[in-house]
Amino acid sequence: MSKLYKLLFLVLFVVSSFFAFAQDKLLTLKDVVWMNPEIYPPSLQKLQWMGKSDNFVFIANNNLVKGKATSEKRDTILSINELNTELVKLNADSIKKFPSITFINDNIFIFNKKGKLFSFDLIAEKLQLLNEYDKKAKNIDIDKNTFSIAYTKDNNLFIAVNGQEILVTNDKDKEIVNGKAVHRVEFGIKKGTFWSPEGNLLAFYRKDETMVTDYPLVNINKRIAEVENTKYPMAGMKSHHVTLGIFNPLTKQTVFIKTGEPAEQYLTNISWSPNEKYIYIVVLNRDQNHLKLNQYDVITGEFVKTLFEEKDEKYVEPEHGLYFLKTNPGQFIWFSERDGYNHLYLYDTDGNLIKQLTKGKWVVTDFLGFDEKDKTAFFISTKESPIEKNIYSVDLKNLEITRLSPDKGTHKAKINGNGKYIIDIYSSTKIAKEYKLLDTKAKVVQILLEDKDPLKDYNLGEMSIFTIKADDNTELYCRLIKPIDFDPKKKYPVFIYVYGGPHAQLITDSWLGDAGLFLNYMAEQGYVVFTLDNRGSANRGLDFEQAIFRNVGTFEVNDQMKGVEYLKSLDFVDTERLGVDGWSYGGFMTISMMLKKPGVFKVGCAGGPVIDWKYYEVMYGERYMDTPENNQEGYENASLLNYVDKLKGKLLIIHGTSDPTVVWQNSLNFIKKCVDEGIQVDYFVYPGHPHNVRGKDRMHLYKKIETYFKDYLK
Repeated sequence: MSKLYKLLFLVLFVVSSFFAFAQDKLLTLKDVVWMNPEIYPPSLQKLQWMGKSDNFVFIANNNLVKGKATSEKRDTILSINELNTELVKLNADSIKKFPSITFINDNIFIFNKKGKLFSFDLIAEKLQLLNEYDKKAKNIDIDKNTFSIAYTKDNNLFIAVNGQEILVTNDKDKEIVNGKAVHRVEFGIKKGTFWSPEGNLLAFYRKDETMVTDYPLVNINKRIAEVENTKYPMAGMKSHHVTLGIFNPLTKQTVFIKTGEPAEQYLTNISWSPNEKYIYIVVLNRDQNHLKLNQYDVITGEFVKTLFEEKDEKYVEPEHGLYFLKTNPGQFIWFSERDGYNHLYLYDTDGNLIKQLTKGKWVVTDFLGFDEKDKTAFFISTKESPIEKNIYSVDLKNLEITRLSPDKGTHKAKINGNGKYIIDIYSSTKIAKEYKLLDTKAKVVQILLEDKDPLKDYNLGEMSIFTIKADDNTELYCRLIKPIDFDPKKKYPVFIYVYGGPHAQLITDSWLGDAGLFLNYMAEQGYVVFTLDNRGSANRGLDFEQAIFRNVGTFEVNDQMKGVEYLKSLDFVDTERLGVDGWSYGGFMTISMMLKKPGVFKVGCAGGPVIDWKYYEVMYGERYMDTPENNQEGYENASLLNYVDKLKGKLLIIHGTSDPTVVWQNSLNFIKKCVDEGIQVDYFVYPGHPHNVRGKDRMHLYKKIETYFKDYLK
């Protein structure tokens, strides 16, 4: 061998050895629960635009850093030490970490800390105390015009104005709750207070739960365990009654909107008119198949008119309010699934449809805003692919749609106040996270943060995303992760991870294929890891989601079995060692798959499972299953209590004892039925935990699942 060949051989050996060593790391359970900051994709903390300017800021090393759209220069404009100096001048406590801030114009931001609301003027370099509120306050809602602050204490609502506390409600009965989210946070409801556009009035939810049955949760931290009741309206039972109040801080008077009967209806998607004279409520009937967009007078509370109605033989699900045009406040954008896919519609306030803005067999997932002159609207949708989310603009006049995000993948966006620039934050199966700054013609102006894969040195299994066909030829997206150091001649056990319910999509063109670290960890343990998004899951249109209506656990299981058929066709899969794991709806699916397809799965692990849908809550349960009285057959078919005797293989059920979402009664009833039937099943509880196991105990949960599969599947 010549010296040249020897040298080349040595170089190749060193390089290959380096890469082998570089990808030698293995995931740990500490990594899996995100307790290792080194494996987080880098990000720009608290990134936001400065008012309507072309400038943006983010936090780095406890400093506020400024950038400009048209320049790659970065300037530190405020340090934590400088901010603390100003806080001390106002006799306020110093802080160790730069706070979460919100810009109210191009140069002034606000932040709240320990019951105080401050503003900082970057031009004057001056800190100002704007308002104070009770440190015990919760559900804090700050108006950015008046700096008044709405908040709750216990079940009542308060406002702080210029440091003075104003009592908005004074309900002595703890079963009357004010200023908090209602309807169990369905219908896009995330809060219970709504400041008017100029901050002159405050709308708030008032929830009367006196007619709702108490449900006992047990606190075992006391020597004598105590019952802590929660209100849990089960499907078919009495639900809470909601009204909407309008409070005037000047007169200290409240007017309640006259939404009328029946009392058991859903008041969703609260929107103020730009002139503060009216409030719009999307009123949905309890059957959830008929909505009305109603306008009300905020001075009298009187009903003004219904702008339009929407009906569906199965259900309608409003999740967005009205997006008013700035230059023409008599027009607004409305989300609707009326043509089978979630799209944008332009209406006027007389209820006339002006035009449908987007159309096609894809869904709009987010509305981002308008340009300065309201000629263009920005949104995120699945137009390219059901597993991608891209940024688009639509011309409100000619309806021309332009894709603005240049890269395949899953995108989020921040539009600046004048609508000229977009910060594009995205990931894909090849990109962990990257930040790009775009203009509205889809040009990349600059890269704010380049991608850096925090797992590049880890030995991960090969991941692929593909589709298979359901019984009706519908395409179903699948994700498969091969074991590390994969050998196609070997036979591997399979770990199927399932959710399968509405509002969730497990497979996307994003970092790790949206699999997360635990599934990659299980591939590291020697499993083929597989996931399939069945009919009923999100972002595929109304027919895809509504397939499960009144009959949950049927189409979903059939689709999952198509995935099993695919797995059995692979030479490297050990068809005798199939396991399935899932939580919540996924727990329901795990047990459904084991009981309805007995003998297929050797092992299952079900966390927080719905066992019988009559034990689930009104809003979600009735949308997909109707009531037990009106859908007796559907409830019988879905109840896992009716299939207990079909169990084959090892099943572990896990539940938090204080679960307020899928109440403990579900799995306890299943265990009782197993005992009655002489069926062996394994059970584990997490005392005091709610619907999921968070914090340090999550490591225990993952170890429990890993050990169970290792003991009985490998």
